[in-house]
Amino acid sequence: MTTIKFRNKLSFQLLVMIVISLFGTILVMSILSRPIFELIRLTMNNKDLVVVQAGLAFFGWFSIAIVTFVLIFIMLVRKKIMYLKLISETVQHIASGQLGQTIEIKGKDELSQLAHNINYMSKELEHKFIHERQIEKEKNELITNISHDLRTPLTSIIGYLNLIKDGQYKNQEQLQEFFETLYSKSQRLKLLIDELFEFTRLSGTDVTLNLSNVDMASLLQQIVGEYIPIFEEQQLNVQISITEEDIPVLIDIEKIVRVYENLFINAIKYSQKPSDIFISFEAENNTAVLKVSNKMESPPMDDVNKMFERFFRGDKARMDAKGTGLGLSISKRIIELHHGDLRALYKDSWITFIVMLPIEEE
Repeated sequence: MTTIKFRNKLSFQLLVMIVISLFGTILVMSILSRPIFELIRLTMNNKDLVVVQAGLAFFGWFSIAIVTFVLIFIMLVRKKIMYLKLISETVQHIASGQLGQTIEIKGKDELSQLAHNINYMSKELEHKFIHERQIEKEKNELITNISHDLRTPLTSIIGYLNLIKDGQYKNQEQLQEFFETLYSKSQRLKLLIDELFEFTRLSGTDVTLNLSNVDMASLLQQIVGEYIPIFEEQQLNVQISITEEDIPVLIDIEKIVRVYENLFINAIKYSQKPSDIFISFEAENNTAVLKVSNKMESPPMDDVNKMFERFFRGDKARMDAKGTGLGLSISKRIIELHHGDLRALYKDSWITFIVMLPIEEE
């Protein structure tokens, strides 16, 4: 929260108003004193009226002085009172659920500081309310997607088990095919459940990272080297451009390796074959930047960064069961936990994933 320093304190302003009211009262009473004292002088001839007249004159003069002081003071503090009333009404509106309302900052005193704090509170409450609604919406979408993705392989497993239980297979060879299908569906179900648990765990607020200071260039060289045979087997020619300078980054090695491997596997699955894959890594403005580019037959969607949404997969991908739809979401969350960024760009049939991590200052 930003703090504004206000120079003119409310107590000082009130003191000034009191002084002005006092001097104003003195001025008004000095003007009224002449006719009052003239009246007393004229009644001096009548001794019986002197005491009574003098007492009444003094009482009237004193009463006028008090009223004058109060009126002048009210005129001076009227703006402050109206401002305080505005603050009170706004707080009532916020309390009734009208979040996001703000108060115009007037002056530089404690009331202005109060208005500033209320504005901050109102905006924060609005942001948290919107965030909670978004979380609720995502939770409902997550439940719907989980139900669909878990039900699909589970239904197949139950179906094949019923066929085996009822002996509805022609021969031992078909039975073996049933078992292989069951194994495949079971593995997919396990993969989905494992990634779901991983995403749920990473989405919590108490995630603990096992951080180490690592030379990212060397680590990446090692990972890419392990994947080159896989790329070549899939008819993908790898073009590598990794800097030779030391780039120290504070990371959880296991989790970051998972991010990089997920990007490589994603490139293998969705690349046009045969084609090239470009992998580059360098330091840019105190940031370690990895770029993985591969050619695709068609753009995945209008906004490629929707791929990072939970359970997002294209229709074709959902039909042929490539992946769980959580891999990129998990990768993005891991990078965010490292105070970095993961994004995607698409241009001229090429999709590029960009991973940015802050370089550890020596």
